[in-house]
Amino acid sequence: MRPVPDTAAYLVGRWSIDRAVTDERSGARGTFVGTAVFRRTDDELLEMESGEFVWAGTANPASRTHRLVPRADGTVDVLFADGRPFHHLDLRTGRWHTRHPCAADRYDGEFTVVSQDEWHLLWRVEGPTKTQTLTSVYRRIHTVS
Repeated sequence: MRPVPDTAAYLVGRWSIDRAVTDERSGARGTFVGTAVFRRTDDELLEMESGEFVWAGTANPASRTHRLVPRADGTVDVLFADGRPFHHLDLRTGRWHTRHPCAADRYDGEFTVVSQDEWHLLWRVEGPTKTQTLTSVYRRIHTVS
C-alpha cells in the first residue's frame, strides 16, 4: 500500500485494465481488457475507459466515462458522465473504501495503491437480482518519446 497525497495528479495518464467479473450466484465469469485515460479538462479530470468485455463466450466493445473533481485536500469527487455523484475517493493512505447505492443494489468499493504505476479496484455488488465481484488491476502505460 502506497500513500498518494494528490489523487488527481496520481491518476493522470494512460492505464491498462485487466478486470475479472464473477456472478456469485451462477458462478459465471467474464473479463474486461482495455485502457483508462485520465486527462485534465479545465478544473476536472475526465476518465475514459474502453476495451472488450467477454461474457459467456461473447465479446463486445465496452466503454464508460467518469468525471473527477479534485478537492484542495488531495481527494476527488467521482461523478458519472452526466454529473450525478458516484463516490468520493481519498488515496492519501493508499487505501480507500466507499459505498454507492444504485437503485436496489449496493456497490462496495475498495481502492488500493500498490505502487506509482499500479493500483487495484474491487467492487462487490449486492442486490435483489445480482451478486457480483469485479476485480480490476490498473497498470500505468508509459509512453516512449
